[in-house]
Amino acid sequence: MKMTMHIDEKLLEGVMKTYGCETKTEAVDFALRELDRKARFREMVKSGMGMTPEELADSVDPNYDVQAMRVAESPSKHGR
Repeated sequence: MKMTMHIDEKLLEGVMKTYGCETKTEAVDFALRELDRKARFREMVKSGMGMTPEELADSVDPNYDVQAMRVAESPSKHGR
């Protein structure tokens, strides 16, 4: 779908460079998908997934790297 948007060029260029997006469209798509992923994750965490706080704590591997999971991979890394 084509549309006209007013986007901060420096911000867009920074996102493209940081995440390896090859086009502006790819960068905008990536940003929207990342925001959606974060919102869905927050909702899942809020619900507790049907577990007690103790069960949730026990369900996480102590070697889990939360920082590595904070940002979705760039679409270009998946050949999109």
